[in-house]
Amino acid sequence: MVKILSIISIATIPAIMTLILLHGYIKGIDLYDSFVEGAKEGFITAVKIMPYLIAIFVAIGIFKRSGAMELIVNGFSPITNIIGIPKEILPLVIMRPISGSGSLAVVQDIVTTYGADSFIGRVASTMMGSAETIFYTMAVYFGAVGIKNSRHTLMAALISHLAAVIASVVICSIVFGV
Repeated sequence: MVKILSIISIATIPAIMTLILLHGYIKGIDLYDSFVEGAKEGFITAVKIMPYLIAIFVAIGIFKRSGAMELIVNGFSPITNIIGIPKEILPLVIMRPISGSGSLAVVQDIVTTYGADSFIGRVASTMMGSAETIFYTMAVYFGAVGIKNSRHTLMAALISHLAAVIASVVICSIVFGV
């Protein structure tokens, strides 16, 4: 199973790149100019969001160093131990629905501390790709179309986040073992 996943993961990015280039060629798009324009826009966007990223990293650092994150983690760890969710993943579970950049910082910390090939590192990476920044996404999309009453969206999104957390642990346990 691991060998099959390894082959798929190695082949996926080149296959996608080939499909994109082939599609652009068929459509008659000047691929180099499009690439340069996209890179330029990406750089401008990166410069624009840099202050927000720094603010988020600082706020998360303060939150963690103040002991608040540890209090929350220790409070929930007896419950997560029963379910089988590693205690070390709880900061990511808390941060992911709130901030993509903040959760990326948490994943970086987890990978630096435990290693990318550790069970905890693999669960964190899988969870990062399986869950969404709920509050940001709701604010952007609902704000864009003028929806003021989100009704059941938040509860459904939080349930899906919990499902993503559990699925990440279960799938990593099956594929990589504990």
